[in-house]
Amino acid sequence: MPLLIQNRGLDRIGATAELFDKYPHLQENARTFCSKPPVDVDPKCLLYVQQREFAATTPADNCVSVIGSDDATTCHLVVLRHTGSGAVCLAHCDGSSTWSEVPVLVKAVTSLSNVSNGGRLELHLVGGFNDESKTSHKLSLNILAAFQKQKEDIHLETCCITEMNDLDVDGTHRPILYGIGVNVKTGDVFPASFTHKGPAEQLRSARTFTGGQMADIYDSSRGLVKIGPCKWSPNLDIAFWLSQNDDTILKYLSTSPLAEPPHFVQHMKSTIQFLLEHPDSDSLFPGGQPQLYCRTEKGDWERAVQS
Repeated sequence: MPLLIQNRGLDRIGATAELFDKYPHLQENARTFCSKPPVDVDPKCLLYVQQREFAATTPADNCVSVIGSDDATTCHLVVLRHTGSGAVCLAHCDGSSTWSEVPVLVKAVTSLSNVSNGGRLELHLVGGFNDESKTSHKLSLNILAAFQKQKEDIHLETCCITEMNDLDVDGTHRPILYGIGVNVKTGDVFPASFTHKGPAEQLRSARTFTGGQMADIYDSSRGLVKIGPCKWSPNLDIAFWLSQNDDTILKYLSTSPLAEPPHFVQHMKSTIQFLLEHPDSDSLFPGGQPQLYCRTEKGDWERAVQS
């Protein structure tokens, strides 16, 4: 079934501009969405999703009230929700494997939903901007096309992507919004920023940096964040980057050097330092088991002891 907009199937499109010309209400919705100030989300209720990760849960979850992600430049943030069950998934997609990722996201939501109780699947897309290499534009089109290929009816509700998320400051383009959250209880999707990006922030970044594929990081039935096991080989050559200036790191390690948030370079350096300190990934996963984290009574994520 094609992706649906106002209950009508979306025709094949060759450009995002074509989509917004054809469906002006999507433009208006995007402008309204972009005009909202980002909410600074309390980490005690948050499940944070990094690049090339996704998480899904239901309103019955006692550990998580908001799923969120940010630091998206050319990346896109995808929220899929079933209005009947309230099951919701948030993913941070970077274009590494869009065609295989989208069916996994759909399954993550439908597997938590009793579709016989009514309701529908609704899609919210936020991210990208008018970058010079058109990376955002390609990813926008691929994500839309991948959702069109799914057998389920999926209704596109929010589409704040590429040119609708673009800010031009003296000829330099950057995203208006870098992050979003979704309220697990109500389904509300909103612009957001995050001070805390754990648990295991550096380990998760290292997994992506070394080429890890899209990963499901949450077991909603047990309220556990699960990371890995990850696999990488020792690579001392990456120490080279620690001695480089900020501009060099931005130029070679970013898809959009002029649009990155201010902490990008430090984040890259800390990820590389982590990889140098842990050259053998197996040592981080005794017995080949994932690292598990549970929510404490204070609201922090704490490493769970596995028996």
